[in-house]
Amino acid sequence: MLTKIKKKVQSWLAKEAEILHKVGFTPNKVSLTGLIFALLSAAAYATWNVYHPAALLLAAVLLLLSGFCDAIDGVIARIYGETTAFGGFLDSLFDRYADAIIIAGIMIGGLCQTFWGLLALTGSLLVSYARARAEAAGIRMETVGLAERAERILIYVAATLIATFCSPKNAIETMNIATIIVAVVTNITVIQRLIYFYNAVKQ
Repeated sequence: MLTKIKKKVQSWLAKEAEILHKVGFTPNKVSLTGLIFALLSAAAYATWNVYHPAALLLAAVLLLLSGFCDAIDGVIARIYGETTAFGGFLDSLFDRYADAIIIAGIMIGGLCQTFWGLLALTGSLLVSYARARAEAAGIRMETVGLAERAERILIYVAATLIATFCSPKNAIETMNIATIIVAVVTNITVIQRLIYFYNAVKQ
């Protein structure tokens, strides 16, 4: 859903891309930086009960930074002609690691029930897998479905910011609700992509 908006946002990031490129950031370096931000965010989620509420606020900021890197690495690649097959593969690979790490951090921190955490993790990975398999067969899948990566990041960031101002008990409830939402919408997205692919190939 937000992929269309993401493309508009990317067009506004030319100046930031120019600054990062001048200081030596290549698309692959930005992708790696995004993964590092995701790792740090996951660590903040995992240790939130020690440093609450500061850890949750930090987790949200780091997750936003990871999402920013995900948006701007492609901008740098396109503006400076550094788009490569390997770079696209690496970016996709790092994004999947980031998705898994974030949800794992939330689960380790006890911020969601295990069942919903695993369902959210499975759905998140299968959303990307469904797109990869479809596009390998020549069917474009971008923008198809309720929840791509941008939506998932925004759901968790919004919930985390709310949880920052809650008691520990309510913080857990808030994050668990966010995880339930992610679990539901990602798996709905997988079904939407399955139906879309079926309709595309049967014609």
